[in-house]
Amino acid sequence: MLISYNKKYVGDVLLVQLASERIVNTEVEKIGDFAILKEKATGEIKAFNLFNASKYIDLDVEGNVEVTPELVQKIEKAMDENGVKVSLDIDFSPKFVVGYVEEKEKHPNADKLSICKVNVGEEVLQIVCGAPNVEAGQKVVVAKIGAVMPSGLVIKHSELRGVASEGMLCSARELAIPNAPSAKGILVLDNDTEVGVPFEIPSTL
Repeated sequence: MLISYNKKYVGDVLLVQLASERIVNTEVEKIGDFAILKEKATGEIKAFNLFNASKYIDLDVEGNVEVTPELVQKIEKAMDENGVKVSLDIDFSPKFVVGYVEEKEKHPNADKLSICKVNVGEEVLQIVCGAPNVEAGQKVVVAKIGAVMPSGLVIKHSELRGVASEGMLCSARELAIPNAPSAKGILVLDNDTEVGVPFEIPSTL
């Protein structure tokens, strides 16, 4: 789920995206302060807008809003008050974690891409990476599926030149770390960093 709010440019509206897929043919249902956006062909709810959002939630942000249990509770309370029934099945597990590159092999269809097997604690992810400095044996920062980068980019399942990729290995610049080097390459962490623990990125709010 991706939530954004920008009162200056959009107004007092909380924008909530539930699905990563673009809506092909939108159908809008207005219920109180909510506008529910559905895929017309299937009726599937893909997003909703909460108008007069500050009446329900204290928001002092411009851009992406951190999805927390407290925020979700306030949205659900606003739904109850407006008679809206939308299920919010939220994954609160960390989306930026420390990973260990177990294997690296050359991409069969792209000279500058590598296929990496990255241990993130509870699972091993296949991630296609274009960084010139990635090597097996490194501790790195992994943006898992559903992560929202400081730039606003949402990490999704993807295929790069025919090979599935389940996340992204991050550079210091992509993580908005102050004084990040200008040279291309992923951020390599100290060897004693624990695999699977959350990696806290600087706030952009």
